[in-house]
Amino acid sequence: MLTQLLLSVALLPFSALAQGDTSIAAIEAHFEQAHIVEDYLTSFSPSALLDLEYEGVPAGPLTPGQNVTLDQVETTPIVTITAPDGDALDGNYTLVMFDIFAVGSGLDQGVVRHWLVNSVTVDDDGAVDLTNGTVITEYGGPNPPSGSGAHRYIVALYEQPATFTPPEDFAEPLPLELFDWLQYVEDANLGPLVAANYFTVAVGDLPDDVPSTSAVESSTLGSGSPSPTSSSPTGSTSTDSNVPTPTSDDNDGDNDNDNQDDGHAFKSSVFSAPLLAIATGFVFYAM
Repeated sequence: MLTQLLLSVALLPFSALAQGDTSIAAIEAHFEQAHIVEDYLTSFSPSALLDLEYEGVPAGPLTPGQNVTLDQVETTPIVTITAPDGDALDGNYTLVMFDIFAVGSGLDQGVVRHWLVNSVTVDDDGAVDLTNGTVITEYGGPNPPSGSGAHRYIVALYEQPATFTPPEDFAEPLPLELFDWLQYVEDANLGPLVAANYFTVAVGDLPDDVPSTSAVESSTLGSGSPSPTSSSPTGSTSTDSNVPTPTSDDNDGDNDNDNQDDGHAFKSSVFSAPLLAIATGFVFYAM
């Protein structure tokens, strides 16, 4: 039985942390503690911060790992990038959102692509401008199977080379489906990861087996200068074409079953992600 324990903590929201080294260290720590690096990315060295604002979450930008409902994230978010020292972000970028499922899930068959836009730009105020971007997959809100655990949804921005050409299989619009994101990064010759954030969505009761994680303590984060260059994730997963893939018939954002993340996309023995979003002031325990 799942019991939720509410704890009040005097922690600043992620977006209110001091800009620069500590904030980047904070998001790096969040990705480590949520097993995102261990489970999929293998490395994570952002050079900027990424904020997500959803119409369904009026309180403001999501904090890293914030647990939200389907309705709250069913519409396309506003994405904002903040670079240390206010550095300008010129050039073109690729924006992506994908689901790496719950902690402990097998990802050999890939991740679920929920959003993919090439050649976006970043305005002077940090807002990601989709106006002239090439949409490969329209935004499709999360819709994980009931009881499959807390799915982790990553939104990331990558640099595009000046000679960017999308991989052959991604030249035309595609629906929400399983794919190998790390292979895409390699095939598209994307530059370094610029920034990323994530949130969690769980439907129904959570499994009893919850891997242990530790909270991110801002006081323990280093204050040294960030690496001058960020590196894109390495490694890859393999996609089994025989595995049923989620589809989206219309990407209409109504969050019916056409956007459901197929339960076959991960191990039958699924662990739930810890609903631990310490910066929100809420800690959830499974008992």
